[in-house]
Amino acid sequence: MDNTYIINSIWVLAASVFVFFMQAGFACCESGFARSKNACNIWLKNLVDFCVGALAYYFIGFGLMYGDDWCGIIGINGFFNPLDQDLQIWQSLDGSLSPHIYLLFQTMFCATTATIISGTVAERFKFNSYIIVSVCMTAFIYPVIGHWVWGGGWLSSMGFADFAGSGTVHAVGGTAALIGAKMVGPRIGKYVDGKVNAFPGHNIPMGILGAMILWVGWYGFNPGSELAFDETTVYTTITTTYAGAAGGIAGLFFSWIRYKKPDPTLAANGALGGLVASCTAVAQATPCGMIIIGLIAGIVITLSIEKMDHVFHIDDPVGAVSLHGVCGTLGCILAGFFSAEDGLFYGFGAERLLHQLIGMAAIIAFVVVFAGLMFFILKKTIGIRVSREEELEGLDIHEHGMEAYADDVAA
Repeated sequence: MDNTYIINSIWVLAASVFVFFMQAGFACCESGFARSKNACNIWLKNLVDFCVGALAYYFIGFGLMYGDDWCGIIGINGFFNPLDQDLQIWQSLDGSLSPHIYLLFQTMFCATTATIISGTVAERFKFNSYIIVSVCMTAFIYPVIGHWVWGGGWLSSMGFADFAGSGTVHAVGGTAALIGAKMVGPRIGKYVDGKVNAFPGHNIPMGILGAMILWVGWYGFNPGSELAFDETTVYTTITTTYAGAAGGIAGLFFSWIRYKKPDPTLAANGALGGLVASCTAVAQATPCGMIIIGLIAGIVITLSIEKMDHVFHIDDPVGAVSLHGVCGTLGCILAGFFSAEDGLFYGFGAERLLHQLIGMAAIIAFVVVFAGLMFFILKKTIGIRVSREEELEGLDIHEHGMEAYADDVAA
């Protein structure tokens, strides 16, 4: 056991913990930007996402994603006990990283993809149906896309690249969230007679705290994707920081100009939008290039949240479709321009950009079809929406028999 193996394994283990902590960030964001009567439900969904996702990925998802390749589409082995099987992925590590730590890190990414859906369908989605959604996302939908991009599949062979998952993680989760929001419909009273009614979150500071926790988690998400501790790892901490900062500035000042007041929720979402968009090119773009990507993402997410609500009537309490779906897609495409290694703006022609466009089209199409099928089957069988009474009184009481902020009761 040499020093490289030890250092890499310790670093990727630490990065895995950072990414796991993002689950708490998601929960804070989602519950803070939603109403108090649904806070317990939201926190429990984020917990269950990881618990269910970790097992589904271990038994099925990892094999589909990193099993030996079949026609560039899926992995065909490594199911149920991947660590005890002689997989090509373990051979490729070549003693540079513990397979156990590799599996752990990939599990964290997988669970993150499923969690993205939670905020978009908050306050009206049945809990039992949501568990099934989490299983399907972590056992099938995300792993298949992951194989295409990171498991030796057809997209990576074509030339599509996504260093830390703007498309593979965020756009997948955001697209599935969009389909889920469309299928379940808006919350009662959200859109009435052509008017858009605001449902303010019950604890905006908690939502901002969640955004800051997510930013901390990104220092595992992006640098950890190098799967080693080297110069690229250190470099991506800087580019990650600049993308988030630029996105936050863009969200703050663009919303200030557009809505006449500085909006803390849009500043937070702007920062997160910059971080989401950074994932693809974070190891290839220059710091200035990454700042531009962050600025673009901060403006785009502000406009997207507005249009999703006021034009398309997609009820998304936390803006996850815009954050992950739109900014994830944007980040993948912008890599074709801003990659200093093969981007259009650096004199390398449009080949990388073309590959990114084809890859994102394929990813989105796959998720639309299979997430749509998943939600449709659930809707027609066990149902996906709670009753009117349950929604109006709150999911905490009806689904879980408790309140997040119950009044003190004398003994």
